[in-house]
Amino acid sequence: MIIFPDIELMDGKCVNLHHGHLEDPIHYDVDPVETALRFVEQGATNLHLVDLDGVVQGGKHNADVICEVIEKSGVPVQVGGGIRTMASAQWWFDHGVKRIVLGTAAVMDRHFLQEVCAHYPGQVVASIDAKDNHVMVNGWRESTAFSPLEVGHALQDSGICALIYTDINYDIDHAEATLATTTQMASELRIPVISSGTVKGLDDISRLQLLPNIAGAIVGRALFNGAVSLEDALKVASQDVPKPAMM
Repeated sequence: MIIFPDIELMDGKCVNLHHGHLEDPIHYDVDPVETALRFVEQGATNLHLVDLDGVVQGGKHNADVICEVIEKSGVPVQVGGGIRTMASAQWWFDHGVKRIVLGTAAVMDRHFLQEVCAHYPGQVVASIDAKDNHVMVNGWRESTAFSPLEVGHALQDSGICALIYTDINYDIDHAEATLATTTQMASELRIPVISSGTVKGLDDISRLQLLPNIAGAIVGRALFNGAVSLEDALKVASQDVPKPAMM
């Protein structure tokens, strides 16, 4: 299972969203490029970067920082946030991104998703964020009528190479949150699933290891607040654990 250290950017700075609130981010007093390089030194083989300004406004707002990470890190970087046109997708690939992540655009614009997947096979990841079993779009600010499993089934035949599933209830410590939906997504979909919002400690990585079809975990806040060290996370994720067969 791949651990993707998550660096979220707003105004060129490392942030994290408390309960997903874009208007009230948690700021970290660290340099994003230095942080990325430190993650690589600690063993990260992939990085996940999000342009939160792009999530809100569309377009590229933290491109200089992200491009510097791509240039200096020496590992594959996947980027999400504000990628809504073919020109934007091409720009990122021209600047060295390994994979792009489409969230709202993947859910709301299937024609665009299929087009970009056809142009860049094996390099497009779709992201589904869900709360109370409803897919959320536009930075967790709007709820749809669709369940994550419905959208997952619809997207897996579009040409995407993987699916990121964010369980918002789990991420915000909802009292009744469980790994049930993450387990269902991983079990019933044919494409690799990357879990997001579920890692608060090493035990969470161990639990994800037991699920079928979990290809990776995106870990951000737990690394930045010191709840998990990257070295320990990578060690747990690399353990050989027998998994149940997929349904």
